[in-house]
This record gives sequence, structure tokens and C-alpha cells, in this order.
Amino acid sequence: MRAVAEPILKLTDVTVQFGALKAVDKVSMSLNAGERRAVIGPNGAGKTTLFNAITGTIPPTSGRVVFDGVDMSRMSPQGRAHLGVARTFQITNLFGRMSVIENMRLAVRGLSPTKFSFFGTDDLTEAQADDVRRALLSSRLDGREHVVVKEMSYGEQRQLEVAMALVGTPRLLLLDEPAAGLSPAERTFLADIIRALPRELTVVLIEHDMDLALGLVDYVTVMQNGVVIVESDPSSIRTNPLVQEVYLGKPHAVVVPGEGNADA
Repeated sequence: MRAVAEPILKLTDVTVQFGALKAVDKVSMSLNAGERRAVIGPNGAGKTTLFNAITGTIPPTSGRVVFDGVDMSRMSPQGRAHLGVARTFQITNLFGRMSVIENMRLAVRGLSPTKFSFFGTDDLTEAQADDVRRALLSSRLDGREHVVVKEMSYGEQRQLEVAMALVGTPRLLLLDEPAAGLSPAERTFLADIIRALPRELTVVLIEHDMDLALGLVDYVTVMQNGVVIVESDPSSIRTNPLVQEVYLGKPHAVVVPGEGNADA
């Protein structure tokens, strides 16, 4: 009899509470290694707060976050990063006056145990340099190493954020609205980058563009008011009356990817 693989990420009754407000309320979720998962929902649904609980930016008030068998519920963001958890943010978080390669060096140094040391060098080891090259290639920024970030398009800056998240060779990558602010052409380009990421890498993304999200993932979690209201495959989510009501306020056909947007 074939053994069933343990989920790489398991959330059990995760709650994040600010005073009387439960931004995330007893969310449970399991992801298998290599899965592509979208977390969608209207503004204020608790999606980014859930990401913060997973990555340790805001520890959960209660509940458990287990990654590859390790309970990291009370672990620091740095500790979680060393386990193989990486993320991007809604708003670009780059050093605009530095070049692409300088930003990448900072990302590498941020993963080093000596990152706060005054003794050391900015030179990358051969292994680190290989990681940087692979990350830039995956993000389609190879050949752009010496471009100053503020001179790049916004779409390229989003690509750089993905590259910086990939440089530590994570096993779990969380993308928080990676296509926010991008033109339709840039969205398509970024979607191609995400789609081409190694399949062994588990990817979870928050995305308001439902068409984009449903075209990239295997499974979808829908949140509203801090709770999970629906989980299913993309085809079922497109026609789910509750999802349509949450997004559109009334039953309405969800647009098939490539034929328009269902803006939230």
C-alpha cells in the first residue's frame, strides 16, 4: 500500500486577533509539496494577514503553523526563512538607487547568519553567485544585473522581487499580489514566470485578478471576513454561486481566463 505524503504546509485553527477584531479566524489549510494554491477574496478578507502568520511577520494569536513537520508557530521570520519559506509583498520593497545585483547581494546577505556583522565581505561565494544567477534567470532578468533599480519599469521591479525571494532556494514561496499595478502585458509576462517556476517549489499567491489567479493554480482557497468560505479547484470556483456573490454582489458568470477581468 502506497504511503500518503504529509502536507508540506499545514495550518490548524490559525487565528490572528487585534483587540476585538479577528483578522484571521480559525483558518485550517493543508498544502502538498509542489502545489500551486491561490488565496482569493475581497479587500479585508484577511489574506495578507494570513501570509503574515505563515511567515512570522505577525505571529498567530492561536493555532499552529507547521512546515515540513516543524511547528514554526512561534518562530521568527528569519527562522522560517532558514526552513525554506520566502515571500514577496504587495508594495515593492527595493533599494531604488542600487543596481539589480546589489539588491540581490543584500537578499543573499539577509539569509546569512552574519548579516549584522561588520566583519565580512560583500563578495558572494561561488555557490551564492550560482543561486543569484539561477534566480535572475528564473525571473527573466539575466543580463540586467547592473541596471539601477529606479531606472527599471515597475514590471521589472516586480520581477526583481521574485528573484530576491528565489535566491535562497526556498521550498515554499508566498506571492502577495504579484501583479498589482502591472499593465495587461506585464501581467501576462509575470504569469509566464510564475508558471515556469520549478514544480517542486510550492507556491501560494494572493491575487485580486481572478482570471490570472485561476489560470496559475491547482487549488483555490476563498476567504471572507477572516474565514475560509470555499476551497475547490479553479473550474468549480469559476461557477460557484457563493464566490460570485462575494466578488460581484449577485450571481453572475465568472469570466474565463483570457476573456476579461472579474475585478474585486
